[in-house]
Amino acid sequence: MAERSFAKEVQQLRIGAGEEFRGEGILAVTKALLQSGVGYVAGYQGAPISHLMDVLADAEDILGELGVHFEASASEATAAATLAASVHYPIRGAVAWKGTVGTNVASDALANLSSGGVNGGAMIIVGEDYGEGSSIMQERSHAFAMKSQIWLMDPRPNLETIVSMVEQGFELSEASNTPVMLEIRIRTCHLHGRFVAKDNKRPPFTVRDALEKPARDTSRIVLPPASYVQEQEKIHHRLPAAIRFIRERKLNELFPVAGCKVGIVMQGGMYNGVIRALERLGLADIWGNTEVPLYVLNVTYPLIDDEVIDFCRNKDAVLIVEEGQPDYLDQALSKILRNAGIGAKLLGKGPFPMAGEYTAKVMSDGVGAFLRAHAPTMLPDRVRAPNIPANPDEDMLKELAKEVPIRPAGFCTGCPERPIFAAMKLVEKELGEHQVASDIGCHLFSILPPFNIGGTTMGYGLGPASNSAFNVAADKRPIAVMGDGGFWHNGLSSGITNAVFNKHDGVTIVVDNFYSAATGGQDIPSSRADNRSRSTQHPIEKAVRGVGVEWVRTIDRTYDVKRMRDILKEALTTSEKGPKVIVASSECMLNRQRRERPLFQKAVADGKRRVRPRFGVDEDICTGDHACIRLSGCPSLSLKKLDDPLRDDPVAAIDQSCVGCGNCGEVADAAILCPSFYRTDIISNPSGWDRFLARARAVVTGFLQRRRAAKRLGFGAA
Repeated sequence: MAERSFAKEVQQLRIGAGEEFRGEGILAVTKALLQSGVGYVAGYQGAPISHLMDVLADAEDILGELGVHFEASASEATAAATLAASVHYPIRGAVAWKGTVGTNVASDALANLSSGGVNGGAMIIVGEDYGEGSSIMQERSHAFAMKSQIWLMDPRPNLETIVSMVEQGFELSEASNTPVMLEIRIRTCHLHGRFVAKDNKRPPFTVRDALEKPARDTSRIVLPPASYVQEQEKIHHRLPAAIRFIRERKLNELFPVAGCKVGIVMQGGMYNGVIRALERLGLADIWGNTEVPLYVLNVTYPLIDDEVIDFCRNKDAVLIVEEGQPDYLDQALSKILRNAGIGAKLLGKGPFPMAGEYTAKVMSDGVGAFLRAHAPTMLPDRVRAPNIPANPDEDMLKELAKEVPIRPAGFCTGCPERPIFAAMKLVEKELGEHQVASDIGCHLFSILPPFNIGGTTMGYGLGPASNSAFNVAADKRPIAVMGDGGFWHNGLSSGITNAVFNKHDGVTIVVDNFYSAATGGQDIPSSRADNRSRSTQHPIEKAVRGVGVEWVRTIDRTYDVKRMRDILKEALTTSEKGPKVIVASSECMLNRQRRERPLFQKAVADGKRRVRPRFGVDEDICTGDHACIRLSGCPSLSLKKLDDPLRDDPVAAIDQSCVGCGNCGEVADAAILCPSFYRTDIISNPSGWDRFLARARAVVTGFLQRRRAAKRLGFGAA
């Protein structure tokens, strides 16, 4: 079950030549693939590519009608290896994944693909996840493209350019027998726009045709001596062919201004930010008309020396807008201009920071600083001062930051992973702290308050593997946490199988929430849902036992904190040797709510009786020590100040976001805290029996309340 459905939007993929396409960037990319005659598509989900994978899954019928094969891959390495179909056959193929982390996983296949070269067009769509909204290490794909000589496209963020770059990217790949990497940022994925569509193309040569007519070319297999020849072919044939294609097709865009002595060179993806900055400085309008000449690199590797030289000739200074570090473009352009004897001064990291996302403010400050230093007469008087006047709200924001603490990232309300870590804290209180290795996924939030569990994260599915060094005799066993998505990605082989082979004596907790939840709720092999085009319902426990683990425990309801605590304690103290695996299963609450809420609302609207549980805190019983909050951390569990003058400490309270998972009460029970939590059932469309019971309860509770009130000590008026 994906985060959202694109079933309605994908119908636009059917439109033909001359019709106007409207939608998001990810839909435009898909349409461009179909217009390009792609033969197969594969990939692995991960922001900002997750929605592209969801679009492709929802459009599978349309792809099938065109003879296009689509596959949701087990990992990025699997996806990259899929491009082998384009090595010997004239089939266009595309794969997609998340930024550098996906490229790292796929690196072996990509290096071999690039060395041997391709016959059909091969495109790697990389969701560049750089900046403050990213969840990964801050790296760029540029280095890998240069290392393996994969041409790197970074299209200007508008749908017409994106579609054109996809279409011409395949042609560039075929013209140079080299795979092409298309880099799209999160804003590019989700921007809205329009373009005039073309007809979809059936692949002239399909994967079915390839099976019927198998072919092989030993010169494209990476094996000595062919691999030595391939290196020479890259330099002497493929690179010149790529440069020639890029120059002749004018893939890079020039926005000239006659007589201007300054200019800006930028990655294509930075174009919108540059235009906004120039607009704020009074040097451009919202339509892109600019008074400063621009050279937009829709292809950032390889660079076209003649174009760079022509743009920089007769200019005093040129600004390079290159987000992230190292400053690859700055270094490359400096060499080009020096070799050509061009004296224009290059500036990039200076007006701009060396690292960090180029937000609107960073872009305005950088472009403004460059123009004030090298073309002050171009600027209107209001922005010619050394600094743009500060935002009048900045002081207010600073004061607000003093009062409102930064909220750490955390689990969703009702998340079934929260009780797992509550149980770990209870075991920690009894047995002491243990070495805990974390992993990529929602469960990584456990390293932050209130749990503060876990010390490392080395890669998707590598939690157990990162404990390998601790496979020594000791009084305490190491613990590793891994999600079900990471388990199927590579954790089964690199973690569990490795532990069996090396006789590890540690404990691995596999958090099974039925989906690849952190990437949007896509189905995986162990998902419980029926999937019409994928094989699901393959138990993790069966896979674990299949590779030789003998000590395996499965918990079907993670909210049972007591049982979770007891099983974890057993795993840490048992005399049995060898790897111990706990499969902790409960459905991701976000996906459960997405699935159940529409059904619940429809049933209520149809007049059917429905019961919804809610939890609360009895203010008279709550002691105010807040241990329940420290062991739960649920966003719906907060504090409430009482009016009672004899009770200064705030008590626990549950707000309206509660989803009725019951974790707070389970934690209080397992930790033997005050019994202040209660459950209330909210009944929609109650039956006659429900109404009778409600009246009867009201009579009884009213009687008891009046009786209690009568026994209270009162003070008469003076």
